[in-house]
Amino acid sequence: MANNEPLAEQCDFLFVHQEIVDAVQSRMPDEEILYDLADLFKIFADSTRIKILYVLFESEMCVCDIAQLLGMSQSAISHQLRVLKASCLVKNRREGKTVFYSLADDHIKTILDQGLEHVTE
Repeated sequence: MANNEPLAEQCDFLFVHQEIVDAVQSRMPDEEILYDLADLFKIFADSTRIKILYVLFESEMCVCDIAQLLGMSQSAISHQLRVLKASCLVKNRREGKTVFYSLADDHIKTILDQGLEHVTE
Protein backbone atom coordinates (compact mmCIF):
# COMPACT_ATOMS: atom_id res chain seq x y z
CA MET A 1 0.00 0.00 0.00
CA ALA A 2 1.27 3.51 -0.86
CA ASN A 3 2.19 5.86 1.98
CA ASN A 4 -0.89 8.07 2.22
CA GLU A 5 -3.63 5.82 0.85
CA PRO A 6 -6.68 5.60 3.11
CA LEU A 7 -7.70 2.19 4.35
CA ALA A 8 -10.59 0.65 2.47
CA GLU A 9 -13.84 0.58 4.39
CA GLN A 10 -14.69 -2.86 5.66
CA CYS A 11 -17.99 -4.39 6.57
CA ASP A 12 -17.62 -7.81 8.06
CA PHE A 13 -21.37 -8.09 8.68
CA LEU A 14 -20.80 -8.04 12.42
CA PHE A 15 -24.02 -6.14 12.82
CA VAL A 16 -26.63 -5.61 10.13
CA HIS A 17 -29.11 -2.79 10.67
CA GLN A 18 -31.96 -4.96 9.44
CA GLU A 19 -34.67 -2.28 9.76
CA ILE A 20 -32.69 0.00 7.46
CA VAL A 21 -31.96 -2.81 5.00
CA ASP A 22 -35.63 -3.84 4.96
CA ALA A 23 -36.87 -0.27 4.51
CA VAL A 24 -34.53 0.41 1.60
CA GLN A 25 -35.22 -2.97 0.01
CA SER A 26 -38.98 -2.32 0.13
CA ARG A 27 -38.47 0.88 -1.89
CA MET A 28 -36.13 -0.62 -4.48
CA PRO A 29 -37.64 -0.90 -7.97
CA ASP A 30 -37.99 -4.35 -9.50
CA GLU A 31 -34.87 -5.79 -11.11
CA GLU A 32 -36.38 -5.47 -14.60
CA ILE A 33 -37.05 -1.76 -14.05
CA LEU A 34 -33.44 -1.23 -12.95
CA TYR A 35 -32.18 -3.00 -16.09
CA ASP A 36 -34.43 -0.77 -18.22
CA LEU A 37 -33.07 2.29 -16.43
CA ALA A 38 -29.49 1.16 -17.07
CA ASP A 39 -30.34 0.67 -20.76
CA LEU A 40 -31.79 4.18 -20.90
CA PHE A 41 -28.58 5.65 -19.51
CA LYS A 42 -26.56 3.68 -22.07
CA ILE A 43 -28.39 5.64 -24.78
CA PHE A 44 -27.18 8.87 -23.17
CA ALA A 45 -23.59 7.56 -23.22
CA ASP A 46 -23.02 8.62 -26.84
CA SER A 47 -22.05 12.25 -27.51
CA THR A 48 -23.67 12.24 -30.99
CA ARG A 49 -26.99 11.20 -29.51
CA ILE A 50 -26.66 13.87 -26.83
CA LYS A 51 -26.03 16.49 -29.52
CA ILE A 52 -29.08 15.33 -31.45
CA LEU A 53 -31.23 15.49 -28.32
CA TYR A 54 -30.02 19.03 -27.62
CA VAL A 55 -30.79 20.05 -31.20
CA LEU A 56 -34.28 18.62 -30.88
CA PHE A 57 -34.65 20.31 -27.50
CA GLU A 58 -34.40 23.60 -29.42
CA SER A 59 -36.51 22.76 -32.45
CA GLU A 60 -38.23 20.04 -34.39
CA MET A 61 -35.96 19.19 -37.33
CA CYS A 62 -35.52 16.85 -40.26
CA VAL A 63 -32.48 14.63 -40.82
CA CYS A 64 -31.01 17.04 -43.40
CA ASP A 65 -31.18 19.98 -40.99
CA ILE A 66 -29.63 18.02 -38.12
CA ALA A 67 -26.85 16.70 -40.37
CA GLN A 68 -26.07 20.24 -41.58
CA LEU A 69 -26.09 21.66 -38.07
CA LEU A 70 -23.84 18.96 -36.61
CA GLY A 71 -21.58 18.62 -39.65
CA MET A 72 -22.32 14.93 -40.02
CA SER A 73 -23.67 12.67 -42.74
CA GLN A 74 -27.39 12.11 -43.09
CA SER A 75 -26.72 8.39 -42.78
CA ALA A 76 -25.00 8.83 -39.40
CA ILE A 77 -27.83 11.04 -38.13
CA SER A 78 -30.48 8.61 -39.38
CA HIS A 79 -28.77 5.73 -37.61
CA GLN A 80 -28.70 7.61 -34.29
CA LEU A 81 -32.30 8.77 -34.72
CA ARG A 82 -33.36 5.12 -35.13
CA VAL A 83 -31.65 4.29 -31.83
CA LEU A 84 -33.28 7.27 -30.10
CA LYS A 85 -36.70 6.45 -31.54
CA ALA A 86 -36.43 2.77 -30.52
CA SER A 87 -35.70 3.98 -26.99
CA CYS A 88 -38.77 6.25 -27.05
CA LEU A 89 -36.63 9.39 -26.66
CA VAL A 90 -37.66 10.97 -29.96
CA LYS A 91 -40.80 10.87 -32.05
CA ASN A 92 -41.43 11.79 -35.66
CA ARG A 93 -44.11 13.14 -37.92
CA ARG A 94 -44.32 13.15 -41.69
CA GLU A 95 -45.06 16.22 -43.76
CA GLY A 96 -45.12 15.22 -47.42
CA LYS A 97 -41.83 13.46 -48.10
CA THR A 98 -40.08 15.04 -45.11
CA VAL A 99 -39.93 13.42 -41.68
CA PHE A 100 -39.53 15.80 -38.76
CA TYR A 101 -38.14 14.66 -35.41
CA SER A 102 -38.74 16.05 -31.93
CA LEU A 103 -38.23 14.99 -28.32
CA ALA A 104 -40.72 12.37 -27.23
CA ASP A 105 -41.70 14.24 -24.06
CA ASP A 106 -40.60 16.76 -21.43
CA HIS A 107 -38.84 14.06 -19.39
CA ILE A 108 -36.00 14.08 -21.91
CA LYS A 109 -35.44 17.80 -21.37
CA THR A 110 -35.43 17.25 -17.60
CA ILE A 111 -32.85 14.46 -17.87
CA LEU A 112 -30.60 16.63 -20.06
CA ASP A 113 -30.98 19.66 -17.79
CA GLN A 114 -30.20 17.66 -14.66
CA GLY A 115 -27.18 16.03 -16.31
CA LEU A 116 -25.83 19.35 -17.53
CA GLU A 117 -26.34 20.92 -14.13
CA HIS A 118 -24.45 18.06 -12.51
CA VAL A 119 -21.43 18.21 -14.84
CA THR A 120 -21.16 22.01 -14.64
CA GLU A 121 -21.24 22.23 -10.80
